[in-house]
Amino acid sequence: MSAAKANNNKDTYKATGITLMVFGVLYLLDKLVHFAALGLPWVMQKDNFLLYTAIIFLLVKHDKSVGLVLAGLWLVLNFGLITALLGTMSAYLLPLALLVIGIILYFIATR
Repeated sequence: MSAAKANNNKDTYKATGITLMVFGVLYLLDKLVHFAALGLPWVMQKDNFLLYTAIIFLLVKHDKSVGLVLAGLWLVLNFGLITALLGTMSAYLLPLALLVIGIILYFIATR
């Protein structure tokens, strides 16, 4: 059990280190290139940094729970953006997505 916990800490440190490096590169590139001047102001929006962190944690960390929680938090915080992008289809997709996620979680819990 101790080896698994040490490996989990190592994954967390690795994912956190990569996240900090990506943030540093993004801030440096923004100072040099100015994403807003290129028509990419969304790259440096604060709520997207949560999405970047979620993606990095999902890619690097063996335990996907932290990445999934961060991605879910980003989805909740950007619900207005998502529904605007989906348009009228969002009225059906949200209940369907909740139903599918609930079924998946139920089957995982009963296994």
